[in-house]
Amino acid sequence: MAWFLQDRGAAVTVYDADHAASGASWGNAGWLTPGLTVPLPEPDVLRYGFRSALRPSSPVFVPPRLDPALWRFLTGFALHCTHRRWSRGVAAYAPINQMAIRAFADLADADATPRPHEARPFLACFRTTGEATTMLSELRRMQDAGQRVHFDYLTGGQVQQAQASVSDEVRAAVAIHGQKYIHPPQFIRALTQSVIARGGKLREWIRIDDVDAEPNAVWLTDNGGVRHRHDAVVLATGAALGRLARRFGVKQLVQAGRGYSFTVTGTQVPTSPVYFPNQRIACTPLHEPLYPIGEPPYGEEDTELLRVAGMMEFRRPDEPLDPRRIRAIVDTLRPLLDGVDLDRRRTEWVGSRPCTIDGLPLIGATQDRRVFVAGGHGMWGVALGPVTGKLLAEQIIAQTTPPQLKPFDPQR
Repeated sequence: MAWFLQDRGAAVTVYDADHAASGASWGNAGWLTPGLTVPLPEPDVLRYGFRSALRPSSPVFVPPRLDPALWRFLTGFALHCTHRRWSRGVAAYAPINQMAIRAFADLADADATPRPHEARPFLACFRTTGEATTMLSELRRMQDAGQRVHFDYLTGGQVQQAQASVSDEVRAAVAIHGQKYIHPPQFIRALTQSVIARGGKLREWIRIDDVDAEPNAVWLTDNGGVRHRHDAVVLATGAALGRLARRFGVKQLVQAGRGYSFTVTGTQVPTSPVYFPNQRIACTPLHEPLYPIGEPPYGEEDTELLRVAGMMEFRRPDEPLDPRRIRAIVDTLRPLLDGVDLDRRRTEWVGSRPCTIDGLPLIGATQDRRVFVAGGHGMWGVALGPVTGKLLAEQIIAQTTPPQLKPFDPQR
């Protein structure tokens, strides 16, 4: 967002309650996959069932507790898990998905960020051919809704020919073409440095507690009681979006859908992203070191690393990491990948994806002409981050709403 506002001539200041490149921007899988970017409340989610979701080992986990706000969210979420609403959401995503990878290219062309890696192939893997039918059906419905997605269906030994690290227990896979991926920490660090180099100001470890809009200015009050004056503000506070945005007419509930990740290595790390949809586990090769110079290395300099990410749990963002969820990922993944050392893990992490009831992000103007919102992307915050910034910068500067953003009106 900040970079694209600068590109249109705006002076920007970024406030971060933590350090830059932290949170979900740091620990995610790094996928740029318009072929998979669809609303989270899909009909298939309901097949896990209420009883399954109460188990800590379940891919989708809801802790059994009395939390009225959470249960309001889950009730609304469940009501959107229909084929009709899902197809309508896919149609809403299609135009912005078509622009998503181009926005990454814009940043790379300007030397602001590293260029994304080609996923050759991007492989969604299944134990049986029967398990693959749900994804195949979804991909065809995406095509019917206007989403450009090209794929091949692989069975038997074709799977291991496409990705040697996948074990023989995987007997079916869908190879989705035209997808990309990034090294998330390196990408965010580079983008941060570019914004600063272009004159942007970064204020780390400053939490904004209040937003007060006046006819000619917006005042931000930070956690130290200091007030900051700006011409306009973009609220992009992730799972905490509702805290500041609600008073400006944003009524949609935003719930933390927490995901886990860790990093491993091995003798046969996958060479491209591998996804296990039924288990909700994503594996992404990191072709560059994970740590900056000066920090302890993982192992040999030429060791390939694998980021393993997954799970969805509806908990408060500030709750600690649950080691049972890490164990569930490891136990599930162990028979599905060969040559990966899952017992030598580093950077175990949990972070909060900002999820909306209808699975669509909140991007655009609020009731106040100086206050804008960018959030609620769920699992697609990285994939849609640059295109969100590009389109919203256009709306802020030109004061017109791009047609791609109309389905994501924060006041809907």
